[in-house]
Amino acid sequence: MTLRSRLCRSLHFVPGGKERMLEKSLTLAADALVLDLEDAVTPENKDAARDVVCGWLDSVDFGNKLRTVRINPIDSPWGKADIRALMAATPPDALVVPKVSTVGDVAAIDQLVTDLERQRGSTVGALELILVATETPTGALNLSRLARGPRVAAVSWGAEDLSAALGASRNRDDQGRYLDVFSYCRSMTLLSAVAAGALPIDTVFVDIGDLDGLERESREAAWMGFVGKITIHPNQIDIVNRAFSPTAEELAEAEELLAAFEENEAAGNMAFSFRGQMVDVPHLERARRLIERGRLARAHHE
Repeated sequence: MTLRSRLCRSLHFVPGGKERMLEKSLTLAADALVLDLEDAVTPENKDAARDVVCGWLDSVDFGNKLRTVRINPIDSPWGKADIRALMAATPPDALVVPKVSTVGDVAAIDQLVTDLERQRGSTVGALELILVATETPTGALNLSRLARGPRVAAVSWGAEDLSAALGASRNRDDQGRYLDVFSYCRSMTLLSAVAAGALPIDTVFVDIGDLDGLERESREAAWMGFVGKITIHPNQIDIVNRAFSPTAEELAEAEELLAAFEENEAAGNMAFSFRGQMVDVPHLERARRLIERGRLARAHHE
């Protein structure tokens, strides 16, 4: 089962090696857990945290949560070792790949994973990639090509590392809106992911005390077409899940619209008035996607 066929509303970070935080995260409503070997782990603890995360993958029941691991950058001293160790354990559903910059980065990961899948006798291509593709200026400029890389099932973006790379003192204005270059990266992540058939995932909201701001940003991301968002605090998860889930009213309207299309299509009409608005094929496609998201949500809770 691929990421595209799963609910990916909330991807929640768990520091690698922190047993109590993993235990807590297993009780939360996150759709996916991101076991973090990168920023949450100091250099001197990388090897130990990797061993712990591999043990989790071998022994922990994650229930219906997607199991993903954020590895270290492939060009770091730990990236390839992360992949080899994870593939020697019970492989996760996906690797979250940070600071990816070039198509060559993705190709190198694909080749290494392919070799390891063949050695294990596993299905080649089963392990998918979630790219964090705007953490470097080069990655931001290569977004559309990166999203089309092998194994890429989802694409997210990052404003914090990009801020540091650009030398920006902040990435939002006084009203909390992203400054232009970061807003551009967000939009291009959405466009590049959808064009490549990958899932677009919105980035983390770092102000964990501003739940109203999180709700507003999540709702706007869902309006634009993002399917989920990265979370870093348990209090964020329910807000994010609600924002990226269709309401009962929205589902009822979508079902009504589909019925109206069937009736009008039988009469030779694909453009007609519905609830006081003119609708046509784009509205039909939007209704179908909404109903599919509702189906995934129901299946997730069964």
